[in-house]
Amino acid sequence: MATPAWKVSGQYYETCNCDFVCPCLPGQMAVRPSKGACQFAMAFQIEHGTFGAVSLDGLGFIVLGMTPEEMGKGNWSVGLVTDARATKEQSDAITAIASGAAGGPMAALSGLIGKFLGAESASIAFDRKGASWSVKAATFVDMAATGAQGMRPDAELQFANTGHPAADTFTLAHASRSHVNALGLTWSDVTGKNNGQYAPFSWKGE
Repeated sequence: MATPAWKVSGQYYETCNCDFVCPCLPGQMAVRPSKGACQFAMAFQIEHGTFGAVSLDGLGFIVLGMTPEEMGKGNWSVGLVTDARATKEQSDAITAIASGAAGGPMAALSGLIGKFLGAESASIAFDRKGASWSVKAATFVDMAATGAQGMRPDAELQFANTGHPAADTFTLAHASRSHVNALGLTWSDVTGKNNGQYAPFSWKGE
């Protein structure tokens, strides 16, 4: 059965356990993560979305992952938290998009993933006030960050031409908290020293 045409857009938020700034992207995924292994949580707030005739407006999902060494070496473990409000059709569509099975940006990572950890369902709450934001999904994920500033007081630092599957240009952020306890992945940080990032995102099936 052919994959239907699809597109989703909205806001993307991420924290990881690397020090600010995460070295993985500027190191072209060939450098060792700050803590040896990289653990990340990428949350997506869908503002507008369709998967064939299925509407995805207003839903969210979170991709959780762990890379045991340099990201480019592969063997990633990846899992998914889907929105508890989603119907079976909507959840299946989100899983296809988030896993890369339906094509699109996440499909480029498929060769790096060694293990799919499965999916959990939870109510996902997004909160945004200017450059500060938080994402909470039951007891599975609780993360927050604030956009990083340079010398200009009127704008946050951005990282462009990254090749990141979520967004090619994103705003750098300092993570104020990152708690993950889901699908066998557990990590917690409240030091304020870890990496965060966020951006608008717009994906479609290729």
